Amino acid sequence: MTRIILATSNLINGSSSVSRRPIFEKSNTEFTGSLRANFQAAQQAVQSQGSAQTNGSSHTKGVSNYQAWTQTSGSTIYIPGLDGASSALSEERSQYDITVKLFFLPSTDISKRCAHTEEAVSLVLKELDTPSINLLIVSFPGITFDADDDDYEEPEEPTDDEQELEDIVRTWQALEHLHKKGVVKNIGLSEFGSERLKKFLPRIKVQPSVDQINVRDCCVVPKSLILFAKEHQIELLTHNDCTNILPKGTIRELLGPGDGAGVLSDGAGEGLRGDVEPQWVVKYTAVVRDRGVIENKGYFAMAEIRG
Repeated sequence: MTRIILATSNLINGSSSVSRRPIFEKSNTEFTGSLRANFQAAQQAVQSQGSAQTNGSSHTKGVSNYQAWTQTSGSTIYIPGLDGASSALSEERSQYDITVKLFFLPSTDISKRCAHTEEAVSLVLKELDTPSINLLIVSFPGITFDADDDDYEEPEEPTDDEQELEDIVRTWQALEHLHKKGVVKNIGLSEFGSERLKKFLPRIKVQPSVDQINVRDCCVVPKSLILFAKEHQIELLTHNDCTNILPKGTIRELLGPGDGAGVLSDGAGEGLRGDVEPQWVVKYTAVVRDRGVIENKGYFAMAEIRG
């Protein structure tokens, strides 16, 4: 099995050609557009080097070969190759608030979530050249915020929700481990209403400092959630992120032949072959605390190629 790690690099220093969506519209346009722009920049850099080596000849070899602009380590391919030095923070670590949001995708193997958490955070730390982050928020597939959770009734029989909650608790232990090590100062979650929080909190050791919820069309946050969050000192934040930020078809579109980066084969040409299963996406933001300015923002994503 081959693993691929996709990276956008720092969006703040990136091209202005990336489409910016209205702030209240959920979209993965920034993410996918930035990936595409970073792939193209890496290919163009290889092409420029090839042109210089051939004394300016317009004919360059290797741009169509993804191995020229990616990096392979064991069974993992980094697309494009990583260059952490270009995204390192410019000031002392104490000057920044660094927030990371980890999205587990629908095809994620639940048994691998803990390892995926460690890997995603490690990539961000290396990219920013920092030993810690201020806040790690985790988003689970299939969990959506329900503004009507006040009407929730406890079922008499065990449901699939119970198993789902147990899986979330096991994943949360990986966040607690990072918190204990001092790598993550605060941990949070996404889309939890008051009823789910009531079940969740007694089963964990480190409670979330943040609950990030998606409030569409300026609907009112349930009073029960506001009171519960206040009682347990949980900060409520809103967001407009996509639930499934990286569908399987989107990776094929980005990495396939033709308009894509040419990393994946269509079955006839060169490239990687197999079924692509997206596992996770991580978004990171580094804000200069005194000025409130975003200095660094980017994404990583991981997918497995099977078969």
